[in-house]
Amino acid sequence: MTSTGHLIDDAPLTSFHKKLTAFSSGGPFIDGFALSIIGVALITLEPAMDLSATEIGLIGAASLIGIFVGGGVFGYVTDKIGRHFMYIADLVALAVFSVLSAFCGEAWQIILLRFLLGVAIGADYPIATSLLAEFLPKRQRGRLLGAMFVVWAVGAAAAYVVGFFARGLGPDAWRFLLASPAIFAVITLLARMGTPESPRWLMSKGRMAEADASIKLVYGEQYGVADLPEEPVVSTSFLRVFQKPYLRRTIFVAIFWTAQVIPLFAVYTFAPDLLESFGLYGDANLYGGSLIIAILFVVGGIPGLWLVEKIGRRKLLIGSFAIIVVALAVPALIPDVSATIFFLALAVFAISSGASSFLEVVYPNELFPTEVRATAVGMGTAISRIGSAAGTYLMPMALVTFGAGGALMIGAVVSMVGLVASLFLAPETRGVSLANTASKSEPGEEKSADPDPQPASKA
Repeated sequence: MTSTGHLIDDAPLTSFHKKLTAFSSGGPFIDGFALSIIGVALITLEPAMDLSATEIGLIGAASLIGIFVGGGVFGYVTDKIGRHFMYIADLVALAVFSVLSAFCGEAWQIILLRFLLGVAIGADYPIATSLLAEFLPKRQRGRLLGAMFVVWAVGAAAAYVVGFFARGLGPDAWRFLLASPAIFAVITLLARMGTPESPRWLMSKGRMAEADASIKLVYGEQYGVADLPEEPVVSTSFLRVFQKPYLRRTIFVAIFWTAQVIPLFAVYTFAPDLLESFGLYGDANLYGGSLIIAILFVVGGIPGLWLVEKIGRRKLLIGSFAIIVVALAVPALIPDVSATIFFLALAVFAISSGASSFLEVVYPNELFPTEVRATAVGMGTAISRIGSAAGTYLMPMALVTFGAGGALMIGAVVSMVGLVASLFLAPETRGVSLANTASKSEPGEEKSADPDPQPASKA
């Protein structure tokens, strides 16, 4: 490594980085799977418990409210006690709450357990993404953080596949479906065992000997804390993300993240109902149209992961919001819109959303320093879920009141808010070290001051 290099930021991509990305992706996979499986489970759960519209809305929104609590609380906890312990503990909670869901006898029990499941899911966002971001080289940081979040869409698509094979389980199929996230939680838990603690976080807490051991474990005995720039030893404060110079960044993350997830979760949770309103019924709806929409979110992520390092974060976010606004507005603006155009509009929305939704974890991890990085991701997760929970709860009522086209127009308006906020607030952080993107000056001002050092000679 040269004198101008940075061991982590400038290291070549290694098998460790790839494994850590895969292990960290387990949380978003379970999130996408668990939030989508409820739409499939409701097919048998609704008649089994004779659910009211209010109960259906609460079941759909409970996990999103839980994510609000989990992200807001456990992001801060992760910054206080470390990434590694929380990286393991929240998978245990995910498995336990999923299994317990299979034994519910009343609607309130399902609502409670879906809420607790959401708490565990919300906790994993700041835990896994901050740990991963603090190990990744800057040239691959956006792409690998993004790939981790694209897996969310893979999990959502997998929920429909599991639902298809569970069709023959009869009126109690919902019990298996609600318990099924536990399978993926246990697999992820076993994979994460032995993951080292973030040396950046250890240094920020003054634990230099442990940071040195973590660096040597990952990069080799010839490296140590001397190969990293000094991390300021600063106490973690929950309120810091709401104070200058970070308040503007917190506002940006909260607005764009919320504007992305409100229509996304509404479409994912109620895709079968949306498509049914345009004449698509039965298996052709649930395992045809809905599955295709879910897969298109994954498809959109493929060019998105290339574009995030090619054109940058800012242009990708603004461009995708602009396309989404048009796609969601089309069904409401065309009189007597056909089912084909309606489906195509949802398809364009899915591809565009998939191409940029991963910026929800890229931006906050890049815009905040180590001592409050997980807190910032957690707050973005929490604030965004207020809107997504409200949207999911109100979606059945919007479908009745305004029809499918009107409901999507509401999504278009929300996306327009995200577009305007991104135009005025979105910075560019592509190719900039974490130390510079999280500095007190605006990230865009730092890029020219960040030379392109030689890569580390070994990692």
